[in-house]
Amino acid sequence: MPHDHHHHDHHHALPENGDRRVLWAVVVNIALTVAQIVAGIISGSLAMIADAIHNLSDALSLVIAFAARRIARRPADADMTFGYGRAEVVAALINYTTLIVISLYLVAEGVHRLLNPVEVEGWIVVVVASLAFVVDAVTALLIMRLSRDSVNMRAAFLHNLADALGSVAVIVAGVLILLYDWRLIDPILTLLIAAYILWHSALGIRPVIRILMLASPDEPPLEEVLRALEETPGVDSLHHVHLWRMQEHEVSLDAHVVMDGSVAPGPLRQTLRALLADRFGIQHGMIEMERPENRCVDAARIGH
Repeated sequence: MPHDHHHHDHHHALPENGDRRVLWAVVVNIALTVAQIVAGIISGSLAMIADAIHNLSDALSLVIAFAARRIARRPADADMTFGYGRAEVVAALINYTTLIVISLYLVAEGVHRLLNPVEVEGWIVVVVASLAFVVDAVTALLIMRLSRDSVNMRAAFLHNLADALGSVAVIVAGVLILLYDWRLIDPILTLLIAAYILWHSALGIRPVIRILMLASPDEPPLEEVLRALEETPGVDSLHHVHLWRMQEHEVSLDAHVVMDGSVAPGPLRQTLRALLADRFGIQHGMIEMERPENRCVDAARIGH
């Protein structure tokens, strides 16, 4: 028990530090947006102002991620009896969906520019793109560690990584166009980056949708959990089994257990709960004990 308490305290201390990182990421992104708008007005570049608006959308994605982190830590109440942990999953879905829409827009824009190359706006665009890359890289570094354990922060991280790649493309394309007048490089790089973002978004949104659809987690495997429970002395069979993620890192199990009569209901329930917690890390298990004569009729082994 002391180990569990220590782990809880450590986990509680980390979110506050993470919140500060996300706030700093929001601040630097908004500062970049202002700088890009000013540069766009001075240079007369509509593309630069458009990129500033795009960057503002990334700042908003970070605001969504930040708000979701705060909401997710609220305790359960009468309105949300399961708690607010899935706020982060919903935020991830919003941000991944936005990324996919932006990527499809980039594909359309890239194809259009392949057919209709545009004039380069000048060195000021390349200079500001370099500044944008630095800011996007700093933002990505601020939230990279947080993205390892959170689908919410992973989506926000991908937003900024996409922007950093976009800035690199502007720099490379701008230099090549100014030196060699190779205008096709801009749409080519745009299409490559759009494909990269779409690929990562597709990979990232899948586990988010699975959590929201109450799908069984990849770990622990459902069949392995069922086999361990069914092999426990005192258990005759299982039915009405559900295994799902209540939140991103919290797996829950619901099952009806038919006893064989060799072990009393109370001790058997304690044994099964200990098995779930110690072997599979499932702390939230709802186990209903049934005697053979009172078991559910024609019950499905998995689901209802």
